[in-house]
Amino acid sequence: MAVLIFLPLLFMFDRLGEVPRTVPIIQWLLLLVMLGGPRFAFRIWGSRTTSSPKNLMSRVPVIVAGTGESADLLLRAVASDPQGRYQVLGLLDLDAATRGRDILGVPILGSLEELVRVVHELGARNRRPERLIFAERIDSSRLRRVMSQAEALQLDLLRLPDPVDFKAAVDDGRIELRPFALQELLGRPQIRFDHASVRNLIKGRRILVTGAGGSIGSELMRQLALCEPRMLVYLDQCEYNLYLVEQELAAKAPGIVGVPVLADIRDRKRIKRIFAEYCPELIFHAAALKHVPMVEMNPIEGLHTNALGTRNVAEAATECGARAMIQISTDKAVNPTSVMGASKRLAELYCQALDAGSDELQPVDPRPERTRFMTVRFGNVLGSSGSVVPLFQRQLAKGGPLTVTHPEIMRYFMTIREAVELVLQASAVGIRADCARGQIFVLDMGEPIRIVDLARQVIRLAGKEPDRDVRIVYTGLRPGEKLHEELFDKGEVRLPAITSGVLAARTQRVDDLALRKAFHAIDEACAQGDALSLQAILQFYVPGYVPGGQMAVEAKVAGPSGTQAKVQAA
Repeated sequence: MAVLIFLPLLFMFDRLGEVPRTVPIIQWLLLLVMLGGPRFAFRIWGSRTTSSPKNLMSRVPVIVAGTGESADLLLRAVASDPQGRYQVLGLLDLDAATRGRDILGVPILGSLEELVRVVHELGARNRRPERLIFAERIDSSRLRRVMSQAEALQLDLLRLPDPVDFKAAVDDGRIELRPFALQELLGRPQIRFDHASVRNLIKGRRILVTGAGGSIGSELMRQLALCEPRMLVYLDQCEYNLYLVEQELAAKAPGIVGVPVLADIRDRKRIKRIFAEYCPELIFHAAALKHVPMVEMNPIEGLHTNALGTRNVAEAATECGARAMIQISTDKAVNPTSVMGASKRLAELYCQALDAGSDELQPVDPRPERTRFMTVRFGNVLGSSGSVVPLFQRQLAKGGPLTVTHPEIMRYFMTIREAVELVLQASAVGIRADCARGQIFVLDMGEPIRIVDLARQVIRLAGKEPDRDVRIVYTGLRPGEKLHEELFDKGEVRLPAITSGVLAARTQRVDDLALRKAFHAIDEACAQGDALSLQAILQFYVPGYVPGGQMAVEAKVAGPSGTQAKVQAA
């Protein structure tokens, strides 16, 4: 470039009459050597310094999975690392298309599926790797298979951070490798989140969230605040949780009008007064008692909150003329064996009946367009209160053992953030006039995961070996607990997905009059503290309910005649 710029300038002065024709060529060669020579010398010297036999002996031998741009960047970073921490023995191609080639002198030894062969061959030459570094992303199911192989080969798994973060770290002279996060092993499908439709649903509206201090409720608050609602009313019966939400909202969204309300959804009159005062247009109902064994031991509280509390919120939503109420449900409501699941199933049936236009249940609606009632059902979320993962992490911090109820128990999992995003997306689509009423929306949870596999992965991610460094102990199924959860009931008809990541189902409706009688009977039984009557009512009215917990034990103690009397009374 310097020569090309220099020649026209000389030509303008003297038409190159006094300049020999060899000068531009000599000048180009001199510039190339004088500008490039010191740089090449520095690279060569640095390579000799970091590749000295003494330095190589202290390096950690690794193999890299990936042959793309990130792998190239990693190899350059390793070669120029002043600390000389890693020695890359070879590369594994994710698709085996470039086997036999090399990148920057590092050979491609085979595909990722040939990991076992490659490690054994390197070990035979006394060059056994200690770590496998992923330079590119792969799908979760494939990653889980590789993790199982790596455990047998005693390989630690690491990955590069996001490309931008890794590039910045390399520019600063650092190589930062990270362990895999548990969320990356879930096998979740890629979801396309429609931010525009969710924002259109929320912006400028009055929103109310029940259970705002819980895991799902607090994440709902965070995402709703980003959509600029006109007012955000957040309701919880726990003062401390409400305080935490208030502090976070004030710090992260000071421009949002937030109204903290300390109230219990079981207080019917109080809920109606709150709704009449703030007139919310959209209600996200996340308040519930969710811990299966705890509700099993306290059935009256569980039904009072999950069933009657939902009825109170739904009635108040209708009477204040709300545009829609979105109820958060659970996969435990499908063919329930627990009081918690049966109570959530009753809440689903009640909201479905209201949405379809029940004359028996529908209070007076002041608007010509009736309130929409949507139910969004999904499985377990990682990191929620009472979730198994925080329990594993606490047990791991104490050195173990990790407790699993049964070796074959399986659950669906997704992250809290993704669950809330899909709830909002389902709400934005379900509220449209062309969306049929009376449906239940079910989040696409991917494939279920065995809890014992999850426990093993938590141990591996901590850099330890399952059953060697940390034991796994089986404690037996707890009251009301099932081996396998389901997302759809046997009597439900699956419908086409309404949007990415959100499935739909049309369920068989329970007779409205029978449903009204069931809630009336539950109301009376809760007021009288009669757990046996609740047991009979659930068996009589909840489709697919098979009791398997504490209430069933109490019924057996009462004897067949007592139980039969309760059923007849119901």
